[in-house]
Amino acid sequence: MTTNPFDADRPPEPARRGRRRRNGGGQGGRRDESLMVPDVEFDSYYGRNIVKAPPWKHEIPTYLFLGGLAAGSGLVGAGGSARNLPALRRGGRIAALAAVALGGGALAKDLGRPERALNMMRTVKLTSPMSVGSWILSAFGAFAGVAAAAEVGRELPDQDGFLAKALRVADPPAAIGSALFAPPLAAYTAVLLSDTAAPTWRESYKHLPFVFVGSANAAAAGLALLVSPTDQNGPVRKMALTGAALELGAFELMRREMHPVVAEPLHEGEAGRKLRMAEMLTGAGALGAVLFGRNRLAAGLSGIALMAGSALTRFGVFEAGMESTKDPKYTVQPQRERLEQRRADGVTDDSITTIR
Repeated sequence: MTTNPFDADRPPEPARRGRRRRNGGGQGGRRDESLMVPDVEFDSYYGRNIVKAPPWKHEIPTYLFLGGLAAGSGLVGAGGSARNLPALRRGGRIAALAAVALGGGALAKDLGRPERALNMMRTVKLTSPMSVGSWILSAFGAFAGVAAAAEVGRELPDQDGFLAKALRVADPPAAIGSALFAPPLAAYTAVLLSDTAAPTWRESYKHLPFVFVGSANAAAAGLALLVSPTDQNGPVRKMALTGAALELGAFELMRREMHPVVAEPLHEGEAGRKLRMAEMLTGAGALGAVLFGRNRLAAGLSGIALMAGSALTRFGVFEAGMESTKDPKYTVQPQRERLEQRRADGVTDDSITTIR
């Protein structure tokens, strides 16, 4: 008789009703084969990974950071416009446009050829985070570009000319548009990662969007602290605190609620080191911004710490997800536990594969 490691996944056979015809051996009853197959320790899937890792390189985590920075800076620019803080308005708008342009360049480089990025705009698929995200990125980029142009229009020598007047008219809608598309731009990349088969990313789907939104706000507040005068950085100091609190709180909750095995890459290896450094830098940057943000040097150092913490968070989460695709245990062990739980709950007549 041959045995297969997957025999251990076979559910118990339900009891049969009625009389059973006996064979000539006279042993009585059908043998339960599952009792004859020993349990096994799963360590390989014929020597291959169960989950194929996405073909993404460092351009993707770079975009994750720049996209968040752009979204947060869009909010800073809109807030500066609403509260008549010219340094925040100008810095936020220019940072948003620069970050979204650099992030788009990183995406185009990852795709290999720039025209492939344009091909993503040929259709709208609401069930695809990548398709929806492409349109969110494009819309935000358009509003950010108009807002930055309006900022340049304020410096034109002829303020009574047609161009200056047109840019003044376009200024408020551009500010509103940037503010409206900033939250989905900050969050959709987390949805995109969670929609893949990488176990760590998929398991983090409940909390990762909140981590990324908080990280985006912290990074943008950090950049604003770095480039803005201290007499106008009051709102971004509060933004730094709330963004850091959201990021750190959501990240801790995410790790606690994830399966311990699937959360392992978030603690160990190079990804774990990056994420620990990110927590320290984000926490220190937020405290420095709140306590010492009125000092120019302290505000700048706090801003650098917040931006570095945000970047390390994105790279750490990215690397943890990629690491979880390399070992079959991150896929098989949680599946087996879910399967055993279903058996314990009395579900024994459906597929052996448990899908949430």
